[in-house]
Amino acid sequence: MLSFFVFCTLFLASCNGATIRQLPSGYAPSPAQCPSTPLVRPADGLSTPEARFLRGRKARADQGLRAWLQKTNSGFSTGKLPTLALTTSGGGYRSLLCGAGVIQGYDIRDSNVSTSGLYQAFTYQAGLSGGAWLLSSLAGNDYPTISSLRDNLWIEAFRDSLLLPSFLTTAVAYGQVTNDVIAKDKAGFPPTLTDPWGRLLSYQLLLGFNGGVFKTLSGITSGSNFSSFNAPYPIITGVGVKTFEGECLTGPNATTYELTPYEFGSWDQGVSAFTPSMFLGSSLSNGQPIESGRCIVNYDNLGYALGTSSSLFNVACSNVPQPNAKTLTGNLAAIVRAAHQLSTRELYAIYPNPFFNYARSSLVAAQKELSLVDGGLARQNNPIFPLLQPSRGVDVMVVNDNSADINSFPNGTAILTTYVQSLNAGLTKMPSIPSVETFISQGLNKRPTFFGCNDNSKITIIYVPNVNYTFPSNQPTSKLQYQPDETRGMIANGIQIATQNDNPKYPTCLGCAIMKKTGGALPTACTACFTEYCFN
Repeated sequence: MLSFFVFCTLFLASCNGATIRQLPSGYAPSPAQCPSTPLVRPADGLSTPEARFLRGRKARADQGLRAWLQKTNSGFSTGKLPTLALTTSGGGYRSLLCGAGVIQGYDIRDSNVSTSGLYQAFTYQAGLSGGAWLLSSLAGNDYPTISSLRDNLWIEAFRDSLLLPSFLTTAVAYGQVTNDVIAKDKAGFPPTLTDPWGRLLSYQLLLGFNGGVFKTLSGITSGSNFSSFNAPYPIITGVGVKTFEGECLTGPNATTYELTPYEFGSWDQGVSAFTPSMFLGSSLSNGQPIESGRCIVNYDNLGYALGTSSSLFNVACSNVPQPNAKTLTGNLAAIVRAAHQLSTRELYAIYPNPFFNYARSSLVAAQKELSLVDGGLARQNNPIFPLLQPSRGVDVMVVNDNSADINSFPNGTAILTTYVQSLNAGLTKMPSIPSVETFISQGLNKRPTFFGCNDNSKITIIYVPNVNYTFPSNQPTSKLQYQPDETRGMIANGIQIATQNDNPKYPTCLGCAIMKKTGGALPTACTACFTEYCFN
């Protein structure tokens, strides 16, 4: 049975949403004074804030890596240490929970297994779609442990999922989210389906008032663990759709956008620029505010960012979404319709274009808005691209792939697509990736594989696929509700993925892959490790 507010929302959606009484909201963007620093910069290196963070975090990460290596095998030389990154793929709650288990298995605060301590060694962490949900839940709550998130937020939230119409239409959150969406519209920023989508996800991922409504992407920088360099630098990714060319879906070469605590933008040719995340939503022309001194803040709501990375509504292409209390998309459409008339624009995460009239951004310089969607739609389901940038200096990348290629397990398609597109984009640091047929025939999708072992010009990729050791971890991406035992089981299986089912030899082999190109002394066991895990 529909709640009274939901009934009113659906009724007004068929008439005129402007008649709903507006209540105060922490979601709406608001005007602010522009900073004295530039609002747009060319993508020719790291921003000053990220470079500063990198220096502080690398020192902490080196301490973590040194401690883990010494615990693992005293044969490792720890004089020169590489820069490490971790990525978690798309894949909805499946990827969130698998990835959470892997992180718990790496986190010295939260586990006592052979790989515990490795999370403290990462300088960067990237997430896409379900991986972005995980990353946002960590970063947006100031990097608690996985077990804390599991017990204090996820178990109840995933059991009573607001993404199911039967829960959503009776929840107080429905009214709160509708109010937030209307507030954004009244502030002059017409919402799309991604707005209520991101807000509803926030109730399951972010602690705080009204599902963490006040939390922003740029606000991550004020967290004590971030500001003390106790956690890796978070990077959320999405891709652009060239709606201005009549495109409704993306190809594998779509522009990859980064959403980070400091900046929004892309390294890709055709954009090749960044803007401060705090001032997203500002009306700019050639990097300058159109109205002198007037900028916008609060557009970078963290729920909107994580919703952007998982926005799949454009697969409907030219079909205008319609209000319908029986489906998730129909409920989202009803919420948006309470604010304004619906169109195909609702199918995208919309960002006022900060690169409007910016000559370097030739692909989008003539556009007033950017249309973003889930990065996995470009068939690059692992957020690897940002970590291939030479400015970031990543030496070793752990790629946790929870894609649903075959029976909801990965088969190498996503990482192969990224390899091909990295060549097309002129990025030279990614090692060669074999065909899907080779992945399957050699079982590379069922165990860790080290790519780039013997090429010092490439990043070493430690490929860690989803494998069902102790729980059926190939849950469908469309699964929107997890019972408490399923949440616990998925995370526990992820710990086994991290340790390779408690394989006593694996931690040393992992250390061998990490340290191989440093030139330092390696344990004698590394020879056998390279034979077993390196792909040549």
